[in-house]
Amino acid sequence: MAARIDNLEGRDVQPHHFTIKIETFSTLLKASIEKYSFCDFEAGDYKWKLSIYPHGNKKRLAENHISISLSLVETSSLPPGWEVNAVFKLFIYDQLHDKYFTLQDDKVRRFHAMKTEWGVANFINLDKFKDPSNGFLVDDACVFGAEVFVLKSTRKGDCLSMLEEPTTSNYVWKVKGLTSDRYDSDMFIAGDYKWWIILFPRGFGIGKGTSISTYLALDESTLPRATKVFAKFTFRLVDQINGEHFETNFDHLFGPPVSARGSPKFFPLVKLKDVKKGLLVDDTCTIEAQVDPPSALMEALFFIDQWKKEIAWKATKQEKDRHRMTVFILYQRDGVIPRSTKNRREDSKMDIQMLSFIK
Repeated sequence: MAARIDNLEGRDVQPHHFTIKIETFSTLLKASIEKYSFCDFEAGDYKWKLSIYPHGNKKRLAENHISISLSLVETSSLPPGWEVNAVFKLFIYDQLHDKYFTLQDDKVRRFHAMKTEWGVANFINLDKFKDPSNGFLVDDACVFGAEVFVLKSTRKGDCLSMLEEPTTSNYVWKVKGLTSDRYDSDMFIAGDYKWWIILFPRGFGIGKGTSISTYLALDESTLPRATKVFAKFTFRLVDQINGEHFETNFDHLFGPPVSARGSPKFFPLVKLKDVKKGLLVDDTCTIEAQVDPPSALMEALFFIDQWKKEIAWKATKQEKDRHRMTVFILYQRDGVIPRSTKNRREDSKMDIQMLSFIK
């Protein structure tokens, strides 16, 4: 095989920081999602995320190509005016000839608040990717990788990002008194599943004593066997006087072992108690949960080489026939494990635990 495919050049050395193998890649091509992000990895004291666009990045007019990108993540902890300059390479592995192909581009890319993602729209032609003689897709499996080398810099900026909202399920919950450590809402339906809201008026985890903490929890009894559900949702704290509501967006893969997602620092307690803001009226606050249609998961198998973590999941043929698909990893940051559905009403002992990042 040639040492070059289009603009990609091959090398023997594997990517220094991150590689991932995807089995049953055909499920990605059949799926409706445009972008698939792998797990985070660390390089140069920063956290990064590799993503692929199986059908090409439509925003960059990529057709009949796989697009690939690198994003800087966990930027909220960086100082004001932050800037990270880096030289990176993105790879695809030739499994037949044991070579890693990458675009030979040594330009320094500047990551900052208004630009956290860089990538290659026309990374590899789909026909050449599928050609068995090229070795990129073997037995419906492929391998991608990345390496990142960081330089030092600083700059100031800000960014506003908005997402289109599909048809959603809305649940409004009024909580009066706020004298207990924890409140659980009634169940409500979104998609084919039951959910409820968990509220900690005095905060939970890193938000304890300074913020209210809110989480959306899934009733696992409504999940089919060996299934997980990916959902995007919004928590909204209602301004009952001025109409200036506070809201935060989330997304999460719900299912064992983590069936709840939210924020330990959802909203500062000091601001909540400010009567001018209208968030607490007659000792009552109103929380809305807006849940986009959840997506069940198809059959697929993913192997993460980074940290030697291996994950896998299966779904029934019925779920597969729905043509729903999302890609996932079996760990989360700032996650919580809710009380079991069976005992959460009866058991007064708070048994929610923080789920630490698996290393």
